[in-house]
Amino acid sequence: MDTSQIFKAYDVRGTYPDQLDEHVARAVGSAFADFAGSGTILVARDMRESGVALSEAFADGARRRGVTVIDLGLASTDLAYFASGYLDAPTAMFTASHNPAAYNGIKLCRAGARPIGADTGLREIERATREYLAAPADGELAPLHARDVMREWVAHVHSFIDVSALRGLRIVADTANGMGGLVAPAVFAGLPVEVEILYPELDGSFPHHPADPLNPQNLVDLQRRILETGADIGLAFDGDADRVFLVDERAQPISGSTTTAMVAAAMLLKHPGATILYNLICSRAVPEVIDEAGGVGVRTRVGHSYIKQVMADTGAVFGGEHSGHYYYRDNYRADSGIITAMIVLELLSRSSEPLSRVVAPFERYADSGEINTRVQDPARVVAQLTARLRDSGEVLDELDGLTVEHDDWWFNLRPSNTEPLLRLNVEAETRESCDAHVAEVLDMIKEAS
Repeated sequence: MDTSQIFKAYDVRGTYPDQLDEHVARAVGSAFADFAGSGTILVARDMRESGVALSEAFADGARRRGVTVIDLGLASTDLAYFASGYLDAPTAMFTASHNPAAYNGIKLCRAGARPIGADTGLREIERATREYLAAPADGELAPLHARDVMREWVAHVHSFIDVSALRGLRIVADTANGMGGLVAPAVFAGLPVEVEILYPELDGSFPHHPADPLNPQNLVDLQRRILETGADIGLAFDGDADRVFLVDERAQPISGSTTTAMVAAAMLLKHPGATILYNLICSRAVPEVIDEAGGVGVRTRVGHSYIKQVMADTGAVFGGEHSGHYYYRDNYRADSGIITAMIVLELLSRSSEPLSRVVAPFERYADSGEINTRVQDPARVVAQLTARLRDSGEVLDELDGLTVEHDDWWFNLRPSNTEPLLRLNVEAETRESCDAHVAEVLDMIKEAS
């Protein structure tokens, strides 16, 4: 089996069973046990049917390398990261996040939820995986134990806010048959809020709609229910519930950039002068808000392994991505959808205004959203555009893909880490200007393809 198809920049991911099966999972388990250098590894999984067999095979591979495995059972990814920090152990989370039902994958981290990516160990794990595929580990099985950390996780989530400040908000949360259906009810239980969960049943076939809130089509049910019930806020979680997207009382989606800016301002009230991270496709509003609130803004590449490393290097208290990932220093620098939801609920509870007015000061520009274009060789297209624009005198930024900044608009173009796609983000001062520049850049992509 070609492991290069499933080892991505940040995780292992592929279709089951043709790309990722029990044989591969067992080899990855042995490889990760060697790499982690720990006597104990935690294993967790989401609701996908294949996760049971895959996680058991992974545990078998690790145990045959003399490593004790603690099975966390069903978990959201942010709960698994918390467990890694709380129990100080390397962790494997079986999930394919927002991908369709045919997929599964493995997110790996060191003890303390320290990230593992292509440049920080994943390539080494892949090499060892290939060796164990050729010659599987055959040692005696180390112990296997079960552990439930939900109670500790809920207390940890609550610690990020003043629970007594919450008021009787009406909340609709669409967990899309994903792991939010396990975590959200546990976190909201006993709080002075009124919560309705859409599609709480854990079902990895996603019978109602895909668990990808970045796609506006997957927000339709949530938007309808907000209007039907007069809810104050909607929460849309992805499949493994480490991301959350907000929808206001008018059923209008709130971008990840706006949420980043809003949470950044809230964190700076609690941590004056702190460092805040934001990735390079976030709105210009984000660094503006950080500066206005007296913080220090640091711009990063896209991707959790990079952001977590920069957070460790800078001591940042918070980091946000336009894609709906929000990271917290006091959450072992890991991202969490439900912690972010709680922070926003506290903000809304302390305000007499509806959510649409609370976020209004942070919505300053028009953006395109992420536009994906399928091309045969994404890296070549980006290289051609880079050379063309450099020759024309443009000032270029190549921190992650290609970024071009103008006074009244900017764009970023990046190759996907997992598919033959180019990801385009454009922002401008008006909707008309944004749409015009989107067309302009798409024309350049077409010419270079």
